Amino acid sequence: MRIARFSIDGNVAFGAVEDGPDGLVLDIIKGIPYADFELSGTKVPLSKVRLLPPVLPNKVVAIGRNYAEHAAELGNEVPDVPVAFFKPTTSVIGHGDAIEYPSFSNELHHEAELAVVIGRMCREVPRERVKDVILGYTCANDVTARDAQKREKQWARAKGFDTSCPLGPWVETDLDPADVTIQCTVNGEQRQLGRTSEMVRSVEDLIVHITEAMTLLPGDVVLTGTPAGVGPLNVGDEVAVTIEGIGTLTNKVIKRG
Repeated sequence: MRIARFSIDGNVAFGAVEDGPDGLVLDIIKGIPYADFELSGTKVPLSKVRLLPPVLPNKVVAIGRNYAEHAAELGNEVPDVPVAFFKPTTSVIGHGDAIEYPSFSNELHHEAELAVVIGRMCREVPRERVKDVILGYTCANDVTARDAQKREKQWARAKGFDTSCPLGPWVETDLDPADVTIQCTVNGEQRQLGRTSEMVRSVEDLIVHITEAMTLLPGDVVLTGTPAGVGPLNVGDEVAVTIEGIGTLTNKVIKRG
C-alpha cells in the first residue's frame, strides 16, 4: 500500500494511493497509519490535493558513508561502525516543496537515499524483528552544504538547515529494500544511479545499531546513505529522487528569501 499525507481545503489527512479511471486517487484513511485503520471509501483525485511530507518525524536519524563508492568519491574510508547524525524536524519538506539554498553555503549537494519509516515504538530491536517495526519506505534527499560540512567538521548546520530533508512522495508499505534502484536527476540529467544492495550495512543492520542507543517512535525516519555521484545544486535546478517500487520525489531549488 502507498500511504500519502496531504492537505485539501485546509484539512490534513492520510490516504491510500490507488489507481483510478482518470489517474491516481486517494482513499482517505480513518485514523492514522501507525495503528489499525480502515479506508473510508471517500476518494479524491491526487491532482486536487497538495502532498505533504508523508510523515512528521520526531527525529530523522541519518547514516553517513554507507556506500563504499560514495565514501571514496569524497576521499573517505568506510567507517568501522555506522556513522549516525540527526536532521531536525524543521529540515523536513515534502514532494513539490522548495529547497532553500542556505546563505552560509556556496556548495550545495544532492544525496538520493532510501528512507525507512518506523511504524511502532521500539528499542533494542533484534535483527529478526526489524521488519515488525517498519511501516514502510519513502524517497529522501539528504541535501548537504558540502563546504560547511568540510569547514565545520560537525555536520549539524551542513545537513540540518531548513528544507534540507525532502521526503516523499508517499510511504510504500510493501517493498523489499534489499536490492532496488536509486536514481537522482537534476534538470532531467542523471547524476546518481545505484542499488540498495551496494549498501555496506543493510536496513536490518542500521535499525539494530540505532535502537541499541535510542528509542524510535512511530513516524521517525532513518536515512540509509547515498550511492556515488553526489554533485552540485544551483538556484533554479529541479532535483528528482526516484526509487524503484516507490516513486519519484521532486523539488526545486530556490534562493532563500
